[in-house]
Amino acid sequence: MKRALKIIFNRFTLVAVALILQIIFSISLPYALSYFFPEIFGTLYSWVNLIINLFALILLIYLINSNMIVEGKLTWCIVVLIFPIFGLTIYLIFVRHKPPYKYEKYYEYAKKSIEKYQVKYDFEDKKLMEDLGKYYGQFEYLYNIWNMKTYSNTEVKYLATGEIFFAELLTELKKAEKYIFMEYFIIERGEMWNEILKILLDKVANGVEVRLMYDDMGTIRKLPSNYAKKLNKLGIKCVRFNSFVPILSAFHNNRDHRKITIIDGKVGFMSGLNIADEYINVKQKFGYWKDTGVKLTGEAVQSLLFMFAHLYNGQAQINEDLSKYIPEYSSNNDGDKGYVCPYGDGPSYVYNDHIAENVYLNIINQAERYIWITTPYLIIDNKLTNALCNASRRGVDVKIITPHIPDKKIIFAMTRSNYKILQASGVKILEYEKGFVHSKQVLCDDKLAVVGTINFDYRSLLHHYECGVLMFETPCLKDIKRDFERMIEISINMKDFKQNAFVRVMCAICKLFTPML
Repeated sequence: MKRALKIIFNRFTLVAVALILQIIFSISLPYALSYFFPEIFGTLYSWVNLIINLFALILLIYLINSNMIVEGKLTWCIVVLIFPIFGLTIYLIFVRHKPPYKYEKYYEYAKKSIEKYQVKYDFEDKKLMEDLGKYYGQFEYLYNIWNMKTYSNTEVKYLATGEIFFAELLTELKKAEKYIFMEYFIIERGEMWNEILKILLDKVANGVEVRLMYDDMGTIRKLPSNYAKKLNKLGIKCVRFNSFVPILSAFHNNRDHRKITIIDGKVGFMSGLNIADEYINVKQKFGYWKDTGVKLTGEAVQSLLFMFAHLYNGQAQINEDLSKYIPEYSSNNDGDKGYVCPYGDGPSYVYNDHIAENVYLNIINQAERYIWITTPYLIIDNKLTNALCNASRRGVDVKIITPHIPDKKIIFAMTRSNYKILQASGVKILEYEKGFVHSKQVLCDDKLAVVGTINFDYRSLLHHYECGVLMFETPCLKDIKRDFERMIEISINMKDFKQNAFVRVMCAICKLFTPML
């Protein structure tokens, strides 16, 4: 009984009920008016209907000429044509074209303060063109779209499991002298968080500045709503990203899916791991949880700092000079570290492009020998599907590793529904038999790799705030390749997989609406 009451009255349940009631009210209002006030409603109906259809037509013209992905345009056009009142209402509620006003000016200030540190000089550009060769354009795209610089003076260590990541993270947290900044989609109390929190509180007591940002939706069933206040009282400067309130809004569709730690501006971590016990296999809900990350040491860490500051300062509504957080970096470069470009992505109204998807497309389209991918979810648009199929048809070895044990059964079915079209073009799909592969990474031709938080699905590529590290000829590419080879050895080749006809139909219907969600 106690457990049932806890489920009924927890924050997630109350919010879900509030949202459902708002949707029911929005849809049923016209019918209620026509029933209780038939004469008034009947008189106004023709005029109201004319106005609604006029606005629906304007919206359709706008949608067709917008830069929205084709799948999104198609879905919205269908909804608006069939259900104009519902379509107009839902579009106005769920499609946002700019950040909320209370955050917008702080985002803009943070961006401008960051730009002065992200200037690329002519001598740097010339060196990049010489060393990167045909891959120069991939890194240049990131600089042109959002001033994301490429660094050579950075060591990258590949962290092949959650356990390795956690041990490395604890070691570096204990070394912090000036500050620790952390940004995570999910934080859940347990062994992993308790160990981290213990170090953070010790560092606060010793004068180290600690900032923490976690996504409010991501933790809605993991942490109490007042947890950020408790941490602030303990000396940790904590904010909840996009605090969730039970009001229908597109604002809540854009979550902070990043996983970043910055220590003194000298060491940084980026990975697929949230702060919860399942990510380090203390708890195993879906077999062995396979996750990966990278540890950066050197100049490129400042790009992680800038990514963090952009969102944190916006949410905390502060303007500050970031110079005090940027250390002096050693100029020694042995020439064997390769090139590193950490990058961020988010809703197009903030980043002006679909950066994460374009990075993936650029790599796939330039692949010559092989491109290997791990992703927990495979729900992609026509552009990525065609790029992968075309790469395979021109002789590139395209392998995609997905989980064999699902964490979300509907998403798992939709992932599998994409196998057939890819396999028909020669793409090899493998499922990680040991459990759930949550790592999000790409390896191409022993030259390029991406490790980060970006899934091959609509939410990561269109709606969430995400991050990744694009690497060229860094020594850790050998470690990434060895890890891929180990995963391939223990994965199931899905070449003979056939999906149930009923499931295929249901997935086809669900896919129609995925760009909206």
